[in-house]
Amino acid sequence: MNIFEIIRFAIRGLIANGLRSALTTLGILIGVGSVIVLTAVGNGSSKAISSSIEKLGTNTITVQRGGGGFGPSARNRQGATKPLTVADTIALVDPVKAPHVKQAAPVANASGVTCTNGAESSSPSTFSGTWPAYFEASNTPVHIGTYFTNDDVTEGRRVAVIGKTTATELFGTDSPISKVIQCGGIPFTVVGVADTKGSNGFQDGDSLLIAPVTAVQRTLTGYQSLSSIIVQAKSAAVQDLAQNEIQAILDPRHLVKSDATRDYRLLNQASLLQTTSDTNQVFTVLLAAVAAISLLVGGIGITNIMLVTVVERTREIGIRKAIGAPRSAILGQFLIEATILSLLGGVLGVIAGFVGSHFTIVGVKPVIVPSSVFLAFGVSVLIGLFFGGYPASRAASLRPIEALRHE
Repeated sequence: MNIFEIIRFAIRGLIANGLRSALTTLGILIGVGSVIVLTAVGNGSSKAISSSIEKLGTNTITVQRGGGGFGPSARNRQGATKPLTVADTIALVDPVKAPHVKQAAPVANASGVTCTNGAESSSPSTFSGTWPAYFEASNTPVHIGTYFTNDDVTEGRRVAVIGKTTATELFGTDSPISKVIQCGGIPFTVVGVADTKGSNGFQDGDSLLIAPVTAVQRTLTGYQSLSSIIVQAKSAAVQDLAQNEIQAILDPRHLVKSDATRDYRLLNQASLLQTTSDTNQVFTVLLAAVAAISLLVGGIGITNIMLVTVVERTREIGIRKAIGAPRSAILGQFLIEATILSLLGGVLGVIAGFVGSHFTIVGVKPVIVPSSVFLAFGVSVLIGLFFGGYPASRAASLRPIEALRHE
């Protein structure tokens, strides 16, 4: 008996039990499809978060108020905390003390400010006072119009760059350039619209208004502490050196004696990006592991179905052995049946995975990982061989006399 005859017998056996074969194939299909889709969701989530962080600039360091932490030492720090000031910002761009710092910009955030244009209103999620260096340091290019200038900051002019969401809410499809809006009762002239930044899932990056820090402080926030200072290193490669220089400059200005008493904290975008990538990688692996369980269940289903098939076809096996069918032919037939089931399920599962990955799932656009496709398909075939091995071996080991007596 040649291999083609064995394959023909295997296919005929599967067709004879069509519904059972279809249900077994469905188990493998769900397993393979789940691995591909869930891995794609994890990868898509990772890319979306990384993209949001990269939009802030990978060579950016943010200086924020407060040293963080809890307990008595934290309370002691709060009592001696010095505010971040514009003078601190100027000190950070000293070419001698901070040769690896390219530029820095103060950020004074105003919260709860509503802007109006006639009957239209908008409450920007981010309402910041700063100076022109902020746009490059925070990777916020202007799409329409222009930036405000250092002269605008010096003179405290009430001009602003707004985000696309803010522009749409206040002006619809009309151009906002040179139009005057009222923010907290204070008039600001729009000079530019920032390029699209997108949403990070928690906050709309295009709901923003950026104005000269002097204008914001004089009219809305007062001259208290800055919210933060955005510092741009000369490159991502020297970011750690720039961070050390920032600490060397700010520590004496804030009378910091040790790391435990530091009244400010630094957020390194590159480190945040690496940490986020590592976390998302673990998340993706966990999703794939959960999906792989369904593949295992599908393999157990193959074992169960093939064992039932062997019992039902015991007399047929006895007859074939009695007329001279070798053990290898019986073994091969049942192994091929199990492999065909898993192979067909794997192919359909890959198709289902590609189709499912075209839909947005829980707000995430899946991004297929090619290795997950090959791995899931390969495992599905191996499952057919592995889980079909025991039933096939049991069928091949039946003695002809006992098989012929089977009712």
